[in-house]
Amino acid sequence: MNITIVKGDSKLNQSKCLVIPINQKGIPKGVPNLGSSITKSINSYINTCSSYHDIGAIHLISNSNQSILLVGTGASKAIGRAELKVIISKLDAHISNLNHKTVTNLILYTKLKGLKSDTAIQSLAEAISYSAYRFEHLKTKVKAVSKITKHEIVVPPQFDINIAREGLKLGKAISNGVSFARDLANLPANICTPAYLADKAKVIARSNDKFSIKILEAKDMEKLKMGGILSVTKGSDLPPKFIILNYKGDKKDAAPIIFCGKGITFDTGGISLKPPSSMDEMKFDMCGAASVLGLARSIAELNPSLNFMVIVPTCENMPSGKATRPGDIITTYSGQTVEVLNTDAEGRMILCDALSYSLQFKPKLIIDVATLTGACVVALGTIHSGLFSNNSKLVSQLKESADKSDDTVWHMPIDDAYGDGMKSNFADFANIGSSRNAGASIAAQFLSRFIDETPWAHLDIAGTAHHTGAQKFATGRPVSLLVEFLIDAKR
Repeated sequence: MNITIVKGDSKLNQSKCLVIPINQKGIPKGVPNLGSSITKSINSYINTCSSYHDIGAIHLISNSNQSILLVGTGASKAIGRAELKVIISKLDAHISNLNHKTVTNLILYTKLKGLKSDTAIQSLAEAISYSAYRFEHLKTKVKAVSKITKHEIVVPPQFDINIAREGLKLGKAISNGVSFARDLANLPANICTPAYLADKAKVIARSNDKFSIKILEAKDMEKLKMGGILSVTKGSDLPPKFIILNYKGDKKDAAPIIFCGKGITFDTGGISLKPPSSMDEMKFDMCGAASVLGLARSIAELNPSLNFMVIVPTCENMPSGKATRPGDIITTYSGQTVEVLNTDAEGRMILCDALSYSLQFKPKLIIDVATLTGACVVALGTIHSGLFSNNSKLVSQLKESADKSDDTVWHMPIDDAYGDGMKSNFADFANIGSSRNAGASIAAQFLSRFIDETPWAHLDIAGTAHHTGAQKFATGRPVSLLVEFLIDAKR
């Protein structure tokens, strides 16, 4: 989708497809002159409809050879980023069925809440791209593709056009990163293998000369004694990969921000086999990896002056005669020993090596992203990602970026007491707690043992990275949050 911005004095009466906001009082004040014919058609229609202004309500009317889509924006109160998402989602279902190539959208002429010239355009661009996303290239029979190829956003006169252009640039870059992450996550595990993720990381590295890339193979991990990831991959015939993407946009000695993403391309649970119901959704267990690679995809486009790294440990978790067994004791990259009581608690086993490995780069901070626990889904559902951290300032920064991006998080506890249940008679500690209680906090407490005093945060995205059941589909979260955070960190 080609998203552009045009000034409000454009010849709107020549547009074949117009999107016009409607509130409780009708057409908002300030909307450019639509011409008497269009205005008359709109007023005639809304006089016959009592709920025309409900948020997300879409009404299609025709005026001569024009299609006019009236979009409800609620009462006369202002709308924010969340409402824009709802409106654009409903709008997409209608415009995709129209026989037009270009849609001209005046939605920004409604009252906006907490959005300025750049953030309003950015939010709208992200919403349009997100709603227009399709994943159908693996189907042999595809529904008719929308003829809409261009979405014009009409900019109100009070907007600074240059600032608006910057917002559009950021919105497009974030959207491209989100789509990249969704593509990876939606792919089946027979295509999106550890090697496939490594290849896609190489594509990102080639797109911007500030990137360098290193891929550790199994033999490299063995030399480094990365027992965590090697214990998980033992049951699979596919070799693991350990991806290190390094972006140097600032001074060489400037400390990087490091993002680690869990890359389990398929999770059977290993010997602790999962129930067969919905096991197909375990292809989504690499959404953490997809999101940090999506972040890298966005940054490659934005080209900011900062240093950051993406580290992705990736492998499968499969059962076989070679697989790690419950009760096995593993020596991790850090030197600490772990008694594996449940092989389905494998994400923390690969991430612990990634976190320990990250410390050698003396990072400014580390953020890991993982579909780590079902317990987080139980606690927070599909609304918020779980946020755990050893640093209150980092928590505040992430929450601020989450609010700006509407990619929300909820701060969860990680007290040392949550680690009491991981005591082991045979190793330094176990990989699970002694009960099912507080599983998300116990998993985060496990990861915290592989971090020194470096500011660190863990995002558990098990409930937010994808939809389940009949609606199973990747969301691309939390790419927008991560981009906002990284850009904000430079400001």
